[in-house]
Amino acid sequence: MKYILRKHMEEKVPLEIIYLSEQGKITQRKIQVLEIYPGHIHAFCFLRQTKRTFKMNNILSARLIKAKYDQSG
Repeated sequence: MKYILRKHMEEKVPLEIIYLSEQGKITQRKIQVLEIYPGHIHAFCFLRQTKRTFKMNNILSARLIKAKYDQSG
C-alpha cells in the first residue's frame, strides 16, 4: 500500500481509495497524496475539496483512476 501511495505522490497522479472512517463507514474517495508519514498520509480530498489526514490502517484499497474515453467518434 505504501508503495502505491508513494508512487502516486511522486508522479502527482490522483488515485481512488476505499476508506474506513472512525465512525465505521466505508467511503470511496478520490485523493491527491501530498505527504506520507508513519501511520498516516496528508492528501487533498476531491470529495471534501480540502486537505485531509487519512490513517494508513483505515485505507482498505487504493487504485489508479482510469481515464474515461469518449467513444462517440
